[in-house]
Amino acid sequence: MFTYVMTLQCTDRPGIVRATSTAIVEVGGNILENDQFTDPVTNQFCMRTRFETENADIDAVRDLLLVELADFSPQLGIRNEEVARRALIMVSQFDHCLADLLYRREQGDLPLDIVAVVSNHDVCEPLAARYGVPFFEIPVTASTKEAAENELRVILAKFRVDVVILARYMQVLSSELCAELNGRAINIHHSFLPGFKGAKPYHQAYERGVKLIGATAHFVTPELDEGPIIEQDVVRVSHAKKPSDLVSLGRDIERNVLARAVRLIAEDRVALVGKRTIIFSQ
Repeated sequence: MFTYVMTLQCTDRPGIVRATSTAIVEVGGNILENDQFTDPVTNQFCMRTRFETENADIDAVRDLLLVELADFSPQLGIRNEEVARRALIMVSQFDHCLADLLYRREQGDLPLDIVAVVSNHDVCEPLAARYGVPFFEIPVTASTKEAAENELRVILAKFRVDVVILARYMQVLSSELCAELNGRAINIHHSFLPGFKGAKPYHQAYERGVKLIGATAHFVTPELDEGPIIEQDVVRVSHAKKPSDLVSLGRDIERNVLARAVRLIAEDRVALVGKRTIIFSQ
């Protein structure tokens, strides 16, 4: 038996679930798991379905599903559950999120294939080499930004990348590249958005005497740090914590939030609806 994960999104109206069930029966399928939600703001119907079938031809399965669901004009995705999504990680000099994702992948805790690491510095090259992942240093300056992004595009195509993970990559992607990667690139932000912006958020938090610090994983958009939110978390702190303590706590929460967001993406549990996300949790 082969297990597939199907995602569907379309304008809500009666009959979608029935048509989907019929379509799965037509491909000899048996539903193992199903989650659905209709967004009240946009009237978009979102569904994630796992099913098994003896049919090993994913293209034939997709075509049959599209025929049965044609009346609803859906955005339809389907993936063999055994085939992991291919991810490229971008990082600058802070390696905690990269190290965490590489470790989780090696231990089999993350259903993702990390195919390459790209950085604007060489600091993380030994870490990538330790896990046998190709590393590419692409320096970025104001005058080389366009050329650097073109070099990145070549790497994305070469490795057939499905998702781009900005794991504390401290460069702003151009609007053009953000548009090309729409719905395919996620970022970890060192704040519970909205929050303190700039290079030293934890020092700003210390100066303001905050009682909570957090992190946010979100889709990358041209509007800096304003993309649809995938995952967030916070931790309580007290006045006794020094800036260095907040940095340490912040790194822990950043890697955990990013790892959870990446898992959600890897398992096709995130539906992007306008400026919001629908999360089909486990």
